[in-house]
Amino acid sequence: MDLSLSTRNVSGPGGDRTVVEVGGEIDVYTAPKLREQLVELVNDGNFHLVVDMEGVDFLDSTGLGVLVGGLKRVRAHEGSLRLVCNQERILKIFRITGLTKVFPIHTSVEEAVAATD
Repeated sequence: MDLSLSTRNVSGPGGDRTVVEVGGEIDVYTAPKLREQLVELVNDGNFHLVVDMEGVDFLDSTGLGVLVGGLKRVRAHEGSLRLVCNQERILKIFRITGLTKVFPIHTSVEEAVAATD
């Protein structure tokens, strides 16, 4: 399966955010595409990101590494990276790896955009 990406800017009570909608599988083959998108957004000055993972069917360790790398990049600019996910099989991966303590995970884009840093 392929990876689909789209971005949009949203303003909310928490400030301006760039929402990255991700669909498909994030694995060793597709994760570089997500990494490139996150690096490009940060290089363009977008330091508050919301990664909407509602359309993600599969996530492996490479994908987790890309998300952690994205978090490090935005934090270097005092930014934030929030995740949106309701899928139990994806949430389980974050719980098992302990990354629920690292990433703020929200149930909707609206909730993530409204969150303050």
